[in-house]
Amino acid sequence: MRFAGLAIGLTVMTVAASAAAQNFPAPGAVVVSGTCSKLVVGKLDASKGCKAEIASVTGPDGSVTFIFSSGGKMLGFQGNGRGIKPGAKKGTAQLPIEVISTGAGNKMTGQVEAKGTCTFANPYAGKPAAIECSAKSTELSFTGSFLSNGKPPRGK
Repeated sequence: MRFAGLAIGLTVMTVAASAAAQNFPAPGAVVVSGTCSKLVVGKLDASKGCKAEIASVTGPDGSVTFIFSSGGKMLGFQGNGRGIKPGAKKGTAQLPIEVISTGAGNKMTGQVEAKGTCTFANPYAGKPAAIECSAKSTELSFTGSFLSNGKPPRGK
């Protein structure tokens, strides 16, 4: 999968997000505010500096990436949005993860194949929604946990 188009989409796409119930993840880029409780890459625990917002980016090819950030660095869990299916818990969905993307500032620069899932609830529902991702590559494991503040995401 190519990530260059997705990185460009993150910086230039705008989504008109209304408070009305919407599908999530939506086309384009949105930012969800709340609390990041866990962000771990291998043995490095970046949870303490994890930013109080997460980005959801849907590329023109249907790829979906949940992007966590800490200390000016980004970690993206990416999968094919057409593979989203209902989660085990009512009101949740699961995205199969195929790629972990990394970057700094506002540019994603690296990627590695990984297998895992992101389980998420709809942050447009008007109540706190969890987004929990975990994946493993041949060398590292990746984990991110986030709880929205219950307010609708904003377009990026």
